Amino acid sequence: MKFVDEATIEVIAGKGGNGAHSFRREKFIPKGGPDGGDGGKGGSVFAVADRNINTLIDFRYARKHLAKNGENGRGSDMYGAAAPNITLRVPVGTIIYDADTGEELFDMNRHGQQVILAAGGEGGLGNVHFKSSVNRAPKQWTPGKEGEQRKLRMELKVLADVGLLGMPNAGKSTLISRISNARPKIADYPFTTLHPNLGVVRTSESRSFVVADIPGLIEGASEGAGLGHLFLRHLTRTRILLHIVDVSSHDPDEDSVARALGEARAIVEELRLYDEALYNKPRWLVLNKLDVVPNPEEVKKRFCKEYGWTGPVYAISALSGDGTQQLIWDLQNAIDAYRQEDNIAEDKADGTYVAEDPRFDESRSAADTPPSQPKD
Repeated sequence: MKFVDEATIEVIAGKGGNGAHSFRREKFIPKGGPDGGDGGKGGSVFAVADRNINTLIDFRYARKHLAKNGENGRGSDMYGAAAPNITLRVPVGTIIYDADTGEELFDMNRHGQQVILAAGGEGGLGNVHFKSSVNRAPKQWTPGKEGEQRKLRMELKVLADVGLLGMPNAGKSTLISRISNARPKIADYPFTTLHPNLGVVRTSESRSFVVADIPGLIEGASEGAGLGHLFLRHLTRTRILLHIVDVSSHDPDEDSVARALGEARAIVEELRLYDEALYNKPRWLVLNKLDVVPNPEEVKKRFCKEYGWTGPVYAISALSGDGTQQLIWDLQNAIDAYRQEDNIAEDKADGTYVAEDPRFDESRSAADTPPSQPKD
């Protein structure tokens, strides 16, 4: 499922240090000559593509990235120290534009690719460079150059890791607003969600995944009924589908479990009719609105038994948040495992794979096998 994630930042490289205007002053050396050193180079701002990052969320909070200036030169031929560079890690697939002109500058489409966003200014020359046979005591020196400054717009077509699947009013929008930074429109009528909503779920400073909510499906969606069919094709790119089922009822005389079973089977049938690969995609069952059910555990057991479900199942309340924390932790672990598999496959295809334990490195097995000795 592809969505556009954008961030606008300002990058300012450091100014180069000024060259020094100095003369050697030592006892018994009356005419020591010029000894002013050069200024250090200002820090540059780099960007590097990292496949372990999947959103631009960090750049929405840190919008200005300023490198330090280089040190000025000093006497005794002492050059100023160069300032450290700044490296911004962006997801693979990020396209970087000049925010003022709209010109595309870089397409970060390869893991480890590195580009210079703003080059640091060169250091100025000290007066030691200006001495000559006719200018024994030069007073010239040059200032450091200013670093580059740019306003950039970064754009990333985000692939959703988790897709929410379910009937209208099953609680998909409420769940995505509870576990992520997305704030979709929520109301008590069908087809509240008119377009996909994207949210980033952050489980720690370095771990996160993307979840997408699509308009609810109804029976006949695969043939064009309702709104959900417009987005069924997007679900084929997700890693895990969360099947959200509403097991509550406002009518005390209604068998809510029987109704929920019918709706769940209808959704799965729409998946099968639309795409067999989508039907076979990893799917987790999430029973929602259990906070308003008299016997939640009994409802869960009955539903799974009659539905014939043996896969992962979670009982939650998206409104109160009960049960959602364990759900997102388990999702994060599963998605990390999928990503690791993808990274290993990519490295093997590129010929850059190195096993963590050399004993399990298949590429070394042939080279390490001693040649067979001829028999006498």
